Amino acid sequence: MAAMLFGVLALAALYWFLMRRWFVRWGATASDLTRVMPGDPAAVDPSYSATMAITIGGRPEHVWPWLVQMGYQRGGLYSYDWLDRLFGYLDRRSADSILPEFQRLAVGDEIPIGRGQGFPVTATEPGRALVLSGAGDGFAWVWEFGVYPVDERRTRLVSRNLVRVPRTLGSWLFMRVIEPAAFLMTRRMLLGLKRRAETLAATRGDTLQAA
Repeated sequence: MAAMLFGVLALAALYWFLMRRWFVRWGATASDLTRVMPGDPAAVDPSYSATMAITIGGRPEHVWPWLVQMGYQRGGLYSYDWLDRLFGYLDRRSADSILPEFQRLAVGDEIPIGRGQGFPVTATEPGRALVLSGAGDGFAWVWEFGVYPVDERRTRLVSRNLVRVPRTLGSWLFMRVIEPAAFLMTRRMLLGLKRRAETLAATRGDTLQAA
């Protein structure tokens, strides 16, 4: 019994101090973590924060079109499509081409996810930042994307999630379950956006590949 308890505690410590740290800052540099993003002020006293980032071999104009066309019956989510379709978040594969009809996104619009409530757009700076946020039932959340040029041919794409949940054991356990899933899907999304943006850059004559 004591050995089993020790094993459980060791696994819990491994998750909390190593795996979870990776989950909430995958790909992010120190400057990404401290960077002030447009949606930050909307998250008051968040109980969960995750900043993930990736370098893309292309300019912001190669990245931005994919962000604004995200959503159900739009461009998709660029993550694990089979999982998103299984849970009803998408009805088709994510797009591999720019969809002109979905290139306008403004504050007050909603990015649809499945057949239910979508992600409200609460701030947008074309080519630079997209902020989605909402609140209800004691929860408040912000999901924001920042598009930052590194040089003439590389761009840093940063995804930040900020969530405030009720201070209850149930909410705490809920977030511990959600964290790994959110990490896996967001990481895959960033990789999917990188591939698509770099393909677009190559098509337009900018063939630099980012590490």
